[in-house]
Amino acid sequence: MPEQATRFSCPYLNGTVELTPEREQHITENHPDLLPEHRDGLGETLLDPDEIRCSLQFSSALLFSKRYGGALDGKNIVVVVMTGTNTNGRHWIITAYVARKLAGGKTLWRKN
Repeated sequence: MPEQATRFSCPYLNGTVELTPEREQHITENHPDLLPEHRDGLGETLLDPDEIRCSLQFSSALLFSKRYGGALDGKNIVVVVMTGTNTNGRHWIITAYVARKLAGGKTLWRKN
């Protein structure tokens, strides 16, 4: 039986965002500074982001970011979510990473 996707609540998208086992493995292998240690940060970032930007790489992707202190020393967790008209209402994480500075892209929303 295949593993189930983890679902995170995302008020901005008015729904849930999926993290498939395949994408979780990708993040763990390519961004070991994030997973598995800071897995809870993915859900926290989607639930209460500091900023949401359009992706410069993918027209159907949004970048959710949240700054963290403590072990992440003021860095941001960035969660890249596929969404938009071509996704049939489904939202899923394609990658996530830790960044000191946020990449480009038009800011769609920022926490006051």
